Order: sequence, then C-alpha cells, then structure tokens
Amino acid sequence: MSPSPLFRRAGLAVAAAVFAADQASKAWIVHGLELPMRLSVPVLPGLNFTWVENRGITFGLLGGFGALGPVLLTAVALAVVAALGVWLWRAERWLPAVALGAIAGGAVGNVLDRLRLGYVVDFLHAHAMGYSWYVFNVADAAIVCGVAALVFDGMRRSPPTDRLADPKGGR
Repeated sequence: MSPSPLFRRAGLAVAAAVFAADQASKAWIVHGLELPMRLSVPVLPGLNFTWVENRGITFGLLGGFGALGPVLLTAVALAVVAALGVWLWRAERWLPAVALGAIAGGAVGNVLDRLRLGYVVDFLHAHAMGYSWYVFNVADAAIVCGVAALVFDGMRRSPPTDRLADPKGGR
C-alpha cells in the first residue's frame, strides 16, 4: 500500500478539528465560564472544571525552566509537529493518519497557548473515591488518544518478514 492523499486529508481534517475544539473549549472556560475567577466548578460527580496554568509539558512535568521554559517547550513541540507532518505525509492507512492528526492538532493547540499566554490552559479534572487525576484539556486528551491509537495499530500489525529467509530459519 502507498501513501494516499485521502489519508493526508483525513489527518489534516482531524488536526484542524482537534485544534478548533481545543481553542473553543479554552475560550469558553476563560471567557464564558470565567473559570480563572471561580477556580473550580463541579460538573458531574467525579468531574470538575478546575483552573490550572500548566507551565510544563504533559501533567506539568518540566515546568521549572523559568522564562526560558515556554520557548524551549514551544520549539520542541513544533519540531515534533513537523516530524508528525512527515509521518502523516507517508501514512498508508486510516488509523495512523487520523491518530497523527489528533496528536498534531493537540500539540498545536497547546503551543498556541504557550506562545500567547506563557502557559497552557488546563481545566478538566477527573476524580473519584479520594483519587484525583491530573488536570488536562481537550488537546491533551487528543494527544493521549492519538498515541494510544498508534500503539494499538503497531501492536495489531504483524512484524515485517525477511524475504531472504527460508521458512526453516536458514538462508
């Protein structure tokens, strides 16, 4: 199978949809719900909207770089998005193309926050029975789902075969 423009378009459409959903949800959280002033709002049992300014990467890791942090994290994220674009351009199946689009769209959404604000807006806070998960956003969810889809796709595919080897393992 060879790369198809249909796969590229699907990946790009998913990237655009994830980016738009991420930015729209963050705009509503900040301006509609005014979460920065309210700090936390219960939504459902086990789910709150909770205001967090994430200055690190996923789950707030590596947030201690000071003023240089947003610049470094933005540069790394843009390099990753470029690599994902090359991978998407070569995609030969739907699932990897869509997964790559989800990851790229989420990464660009978080990069835009970092460039505009110096931090990423996080607000989804899941918790149950005394346990609490990290606060995240739509972009983070898309990135995690995209990575999971790539792992699933990689696990369900059979490994490449060596055409030179005979069935008995010799040459």
